[in-house]
Amino acid sequence: MPKRILSGVVTSNQNEQTVTVSVERRFKHVLLQKTIRKSKKYRAHDEKNAFNVGDLVRIQECAPKSKTKRWEVIAE
Repeated sequence: MPKRILSGVVTSNQNEQTVTVSVERRFKHVLLQKTIRKSKKYRAHDEKNAFNVGDLVRIQECAPKSKTKRWEVIAE
């Protein structure tokens, strides 16, 4: 099964080797036909602490690294 890849914006890099990435998705409401924006936060592993707040990054699924980290940052 292929690994999922998402792109989003780094919202926090306070923790060591971890960044919080906000991923936004857009879709049309079934009944109202209005475009809706929903976002979700993912905690991703950043080995070299290379990314700062506001950076656009891509994350990919991986084996669990900790209690909350199931994603890792792909170098861009």
